[in-house]
Amino acid sequence: MSSFPRFMISAAHKSSGKTVVSMGLSAALQAAGDDLATFKKGPDYIDPMWLGAASGRPCYNLDFNAMEHEEIRGFFASRARALNLIEANKGLYDGMAPDGSDANAALAKLLDLPVVLVIDTLGLSRGIAPLLMGYQAFDPDVNIAGVILNKVGGARHEGKLRRAVETYSGLPVLGAVWRNAELEIGERHLGLTTPNETSDRDAVIERIGRVVGSSVELDGLRDLAATASDMEGVEMPRPSVRTGEGLRVGYARDAAFGFYYPDDLEDFEAAGAEMVPIDMINDAKLPDVDALFIGGGFPEMRAAELSANASMRASVKAALEGGLPAYAECGGLMYLSEGIDWGEDRHEMVGFIPGRSTMHRVPQGRGLVRYDCTEANPWGSAGREIRAHEFHYASLDGVPEGLTWARKITRGHGTDGKRDAIVKANTVAGFIHLRSTGQVPWVPGFLGFAQKCKAG
Repeated sequence: MSSFPRFMISAAHKSSGKTVVSMGLSAALQAAGDDLATFKKGPDYIDPMWLGAASGRPCYNLDFNAMEHEEIRGFFASRARALNLIEANKGLYDGMAPDGSDANAALAKLLDLPVVLVIDTLGLSRGIAPLLMGYQAFDPDVNIAGVILNKVGGARHEGKLRRAVETYSGLPVLGAVWRNAELEIGERHLGLTTPNETSDRDAVIERIGRVVGSSVELDGLRDLAATASDMEGVEMPRPSVRTGEGLRVGYARDAAFGFYYPDDLEDFEAAGAEMVPIDMINDAKLPDVDALFIGGGFPEMRAAELSANASMRASVKAALEGGLPAYAECGGLMYLSEGIDWGEDRHEMVGFIPGRSTMHRVPQGRGLVRYDCTEANPWGSAGREIRAHEFHYASLDGVPEGLTWARKITRGHGTDGKRDAIVKANTVAGFIHLRSTGQVPWVPGFLGFAQKCKAG
């Protein structure tokens, strides 16, 4: 039996329903008592939030852009449990690199993951067979080990699909999920709504887990996971240096802000920092903290409530002007700006960062980015190229000349296509999202900077 029983849920293309299926499987396996860990391929926030809520444990990202290959292997092994589900992004062979080196298939080969394809069967019957046969033949080193039929039209449709799959591809059909309104989750411009915005989150997860769990052979998945090979020679992550000893770090966590990598937060704590959650909508003021981290989210959806909390906005502005070390990314930048404008709606924000955040119909920055740190970056290596990502529908308008910037963009958009991360007092605020990994260890860098500020 594998030391890390594991499988990947992937698909032929995006929007096949693999996230709902993955969430349903996570909920069903957790309810059945499995010691389950979940992972998501790529730089995603929302899907992992749902998978984490369904499994009862944090969901971790495995990202070729932010992590080296051996780092991915060691990180996975450090978080793996008795059963491990890895959800792909987009289609199995899709990625940014033309040679497929960052595709889901590459991750499947790196971690020796048996792959289960979730196939959107709308409009398909016998035609599913050549689709699967093509996927099997395209890269024989990828272990496509089973199929879950999704959005099936009924018993007759299911029968046709099963016969075609088993006759021509030889793959086992591990389940058939019929079209069902109970499996729908609300969507918006950045994908699924987040769990902290869904008032009946637990009921939604239980419902989807019940439907998917009764439609898929859970024992078949467990057996398939056990066929994964032992992972030999894995280099586990080194213990964190206690650079944050004695620091209290506040971070915004509420219905407006929730885009955090769980391992980044774990890195703060492993470094000795105490993490203090802050509700920017309902708390009256900042608590007593030595540093502040405001991650991404959907502040535009809660702009009226954020604006109405004038005492918190004033508290944040006074603290930052007084030199409190702070890092804000994307939604955090928007909150620290002068205001958020969306059509005719205008809401005042903290007003610490000059310029107003304007929402647009199409993304202003989307995908992988590269940037060089400038000399102004207070907690990074100047001149070093950093790999990160961005996804924002907002622009920062009315930015005056003469500001100090921490990042020079070499790929992507950032704030204005050339720069990102405004530096003011001891605050860094930009649109780009960072992940604290071996190639960009921003958490220990930020904590070291906070220690210097605290020491005076």
